[in-house]
Amino acid sequence: MSRRCKAPGSVVWQVLADPWMYPSWVVGASRLRDVEGSWPQAGARIHHSVGAWPLLLDDHTEVVESHAPTELTLQAKGRPLGEALVVMRVDDDGDGSLITMDETIVRGPGATLPDSVVDPLIAWRNTEALRRLGLIAEGRAGER
Repeated sequence: MSRRCKAPGSVVWQVLADPWMYPSWVVGASRLRDVEGSWPQAGARIHHSVGAWPLLLDDHTEVVESHAPTELTLQAKGRPLGEALVVMRVDDDGDGSLITMDETIVRGPGATLPDSVVDPLIAWRNTEALRRLGLIAEGRAGER
């Protein structure tokens, strides 16, 4: 899933590289509780909560690979569905950028569901996440 953004790729990467922005663009993440390591370097981990108060679940997301400023691979835990591998790519595209997000559920109950059930949910969620990420980057770049 991809979205064109009016902000340059370097600005999109700044948003991805700021762990405290994670709950602002990731659908379902409601707050960030802690950061371990040097985000977005491999092995860094953010501790976040999913859901809405009072029904919050605490989980974490870890950087698997980081190739600044173009690619970030995350292992995201999101109970109750399980874990997902998320690859974010940022490519300069003319006056802006192209942001691509690929998510695959790799563990947990969500991994056992048929693609016909999971894919539309992931598509809806990631469309909104890309929209939010793009708007934040465009706001930082003064491109709104």
